[in-house]
Amino acid sequence: MAILGNPFVANVPRVMSAEELAQALRVDIAGELEAIIGYEAHAAATNDEKVKKILYHIADEERKHVGELEQALMMISPKDAQLIEKGRQDAQQQAMQS
Repeated sequence: MAILGNPFVANVPRVMSAEELAQALRVDIAGELEAIIGYEAHAAATNDEKVKKILYHIADEERKHVGELEQALMMISPKDAQLIEKGRQDAQQQAMQS
């Protein structure tokens, strides 16, 4: 996440390798998840229904960003793609056994 007041803090002075870009995407995903937590916490802490609706809508937009970033990560890193899919399959199997 960029630090307010410095518009150049997130600039990368060169082209990143695939491994570096994959790591950057993981950081971006973490930032989106952190934003979801923040927006939902703020929504839960207000009685203003109009503001609450806006904050929950923004949180849902961040969820879409997580999906987009995950897709980009899987395009760049086949290892991530394989392990993420394996994790999904494992979770489905565990849920079926419960």
